[in-house]
Amino acid sequence: MTDLLIVGGGAAGMMAASAAAACGKRVVLLERNARLGRKLLITGKGRCNVTNNCDLDTLLSNIPRNPRFLYGAFHRFGPADTMAFFESRGLALKTERGNRVFPVSDRAADVAKVLERELENPLITLRTGRAVGLLTEEGRAVGVRCEDGAEYRAKAVLLATGGKSYPLTGSTGDGYRLAEEAGHTIVPLAPSLIPVVTEEDEPKDMQGLSLKNVTLTVTRQNKTVFSELGELLFTHFGVSGPLVLSASAHMRAEPPKTPSEKAFASMLKGSGYRMSIDWKPGLTEEQLDKRLLRDFSKYQNKDIINSLGELLPRKSIPVLLRRAGIPFETKVNSLTREQRRAFVETLKGFTLTPEGFRPIEEAIITTGGVDTRQVNPKNMESKLLPGLFFAGEILDVDGYTGGFNLQIAFSTAVLAAEA
Repeated sequence: MTDLLIVGGGAAGMMAASAAAACGKRVVLLERNARLGRKLLITGKGRCNVTNNCDLDTLLSNIPRNPRFLYGAFHRFGPADTMAFFESRGLALKTERGNRVFPVSDRAADVAKVLERELENPLITLRTGRAVGLLTEEGRAVGVRCEDGAEYRAKAVLLATGGKSYPLTGSTGDGYRLAEEAGHTIVPLAPSLIPVVTEEDEPKDMQGLSLKNVTLTVTRQNKTVFSELGELLFTHFGVSGPLVLSASAHMRAEPPKTPSEKAFASMLKGSGYRMSIDWKPGLTEEQLDKRLLRDFSKYQNKDIINSLGELLPRKSIPVLLRRAGIPFETKVNSLTREQRRAFVETLKGFTLTPEGFRPIEEAIITTGGVDTRQVNPKNMESKLLPGLFFAGEILDVDGYTGGFNLQIAFSTAVLAAEA
């Protein structure tokens, strides 16, 4: 009989298969897609941020949900182990800003190839099929039943089916149904690392405008919960881009009882979060005011709406002037000091009110999942059904951007496989 049946051929599933085979165990890896690691191929904009080159304390501080549950997994297989795993198999890595680790090639496909090569092991058998039910005997998990009627049996079953984000990659939430079948509580699902829907319509007026080197700050009840320099994109519904995806993981609210696109879009209503964009973080207000005066000296007789093209993207100028309360036809030479001050303040603190998130299918990561109180943190085995194990995004754990979520997948996979 097979020693371990792994359901899900993503990052966690492939790493688990490698770890189990390294222990001399016979493995069947069951994946519903013809291609393994489809979600892995699109992570990090196709570059794949494989981990974060940090210590254990930093790693845990970047896990907002149930970090203590992951202590054993991270201790067994941490960022240094992940880096050693890939580098020892010929994949050169580099550490970038924020200790983010990428392949030197900047190709996620190269990361996937390393994991796929690990599956070229006589102890590992690959099968294609969609698991729809658990098989149990004498109170233990012994396999799964597939949609086509096929059954796969093993001494242990590991669910590494991912979350509900990016369903086209195979993350359709099947694992949650299997876990519920075993009696597990599923903590309500919500999107994380996701574009943000705003109360204001102004982003729609700047739709398609991408800002680089701006600072996004998120506050809640006057307390800063996120602040970073980076890239941001205005959309028809609000804001997106790397900065916003990172910030979204810091905006927590009670998931809707009945998940839907509309429910997620209003999930943050009344939560007290505020977003503030500093369009010119490299300049103080005084320096920005001097810059404006220099530009205005060139266009003294022009309307102000036609005098800001050297400082700002044209698509943004009407929105910013309107926000500052300055009529478009105001002549530059008649602009008051108070109006100039209002414009500077608008540029240094363009505020937006987060109303909610885009649908969970657009999220990079799903927050929520199998209740960690029902899983043994020492080996990732179910406390309710012996022989059933979990790894990766199916668990109610998630991290911020920076390679932390893939590290969760790798760490829980190795711990579960070795158990």
